[in-house]
Amino acid sequence: MLNFVIVISVFLVLAILVTIFRAHTLVQVVRGKKDGESLGTSNKVNGALFVAFAVIALIAFFWYSFSQFDRYTVPVASEHGEITYKLFWITMAVTCTAFILTNLLLFWFSFRYQHKEGAKAHFYPENHKLETVWTIIPAIVLALLVFSGFRAWNNITDQAPENAEVIEIFGFQFGWAARYPGADGKLGPYDYKLIDDDNKLGLDFTSQYSVDDVIPREIHIPKGKPVLFKIRARDVIHSVYVPHFRLQMNAVPGMPTQFWFVPTKSTADMAAETGNPDFQYELVCNKICGKAHFGMKAIIIVDEADEYEAWKAKQKSWLSKNPDYLSSLKTSPAMTVASSEKENELEAQASL
Repeated sequence: MLNFVIVISVFLVLAILVTIFRAHTLVQVVRGKKDGESLGTSNKVNGALFVAFAVIALIAFFWYSFSQFDRYTVPVASEHGEITYKLFWITMAVTCTAFILTNLLLFWFSFRYQHKEGAKAHFYPENHKLETVWTIIPAIVLALLVFSGFRAWNNITDQAPENAEVIEIFGFQFGWAARYPGADGKLGPYDYKLIDDDNKLGLDFTSQYSVDDVIPREIHIPKGKPVLFKIRARDVIHSVYVPHFRLQMNAVPGMPTQFWFVPTKSTADMAAETGNPDFQYELVCNKICGKAHFGMKAIIIVDEADEYEAWKAKQKSWLSKNPDYLSSLKTSPAMTVASSEKENELEAQASL
């Protein structure tokens, strides 16, 4: 509430200052001042205020950035996150330098070249050397930034290492589900036509690879091992976002995406580093996907390698925990259609 009052107060003060300035200008017009005539000390005052504003704003910019750094920059907990983090701050340094220089020049020029009686502007129509310099240098800098980011992006979206732990992340309004391969080490196929109240992920149980798939209540991943997130969505566009891993990838209905990374800090490690015993990695949706978007969150637990294997060994397949669903498979219209389509597909392949 206090912050709201402060913002309103600042707005009102600015509005008052603008009103005073406009009233002063109107008074000058009423007194017979014409365009081009000196407005007395007000012109110099405004020029000085431009410079003062630039200096104060610059000081406030650096003060806030450094004093609040830990609040808006969370620790990095993945290998590729370090690369992303470095690229981000290089880009920030380049853009901030350009922003500060151009704005300092803008405010300084407003002061330096304010209206003066008898002063005449110098006609300076073109300078090919200057235009060449300010075109080529930004082009080179931007090309380096773009290609560095493109290389990092290709790496994290390319083929994951063979030993990667494959986990499917499924987004829906308004929650997340994770699916792990069973003993066969492969995720089974799925079909959106098979989605119902029980089979929320639309798994195709006519395939042997789907029968042992695990859908746990918690999302666990191992520390120090490649993890491949295979991402898809059921209804609208969501976004898989885990800030500590510098991980973000859209979940688009009908268009599977993926993102692989290597966690470098377990949940316990991060709790010790942050001094927060209740620390948790959060998976949130970074797209405004509906009314309950704000609550679309899941917890990711990063275990040590041996702890992860022990946890995984205890997990049971989704079918084994839902035995009643087995009896409904044969009578399910959707499953009958899926089986028929699969048979037709196999027959077509055999005829080729």
